[in-house]
Amino acid sequence: MARSLYLLAGLLALGLGALGVFLPLLPTVPFVILAAFCFARSSPALEAKLLDHAHFGPHIRRWRERGAISRRGKTAALAAFGFSAAVALIAVPFPWFLAPVAAAVGGGTWIWTRPEA
Repeated sequence: MARSLYLLAGLLALGLGALGVFLPLLPTVPFVILAAFCFARSSPALEAKLLDHAHFGPHIRRWRERGAISRRGKTAALAAFGFSAAVALIAVPFPWFLAPVAAAVGGGTWIWTRPEA
């Protein structure tokens, strides 16, 4: 039962990561890392495919080994957070624009403090 739930969660995380390629506020790599975590507990074959992936494999391995995010990844994430916060400031009325701004500041601070690859 638990293995099936991890497989389902991994597939869902991978799907959200795929959406993140097209949506600026939805990050891709963290969802792929989460999918690898879930697949490690449910499907070693799917985990191996993610670890062998040319683009995502190095990110997953760096995260597992050192909790590291590349400088390029940090820059992209912070740019997306900044863009989303700016859009919220322009398009969303007070006080609702504070939620995306707070998420951008909190998430951006956490990302910035991670070690670099």
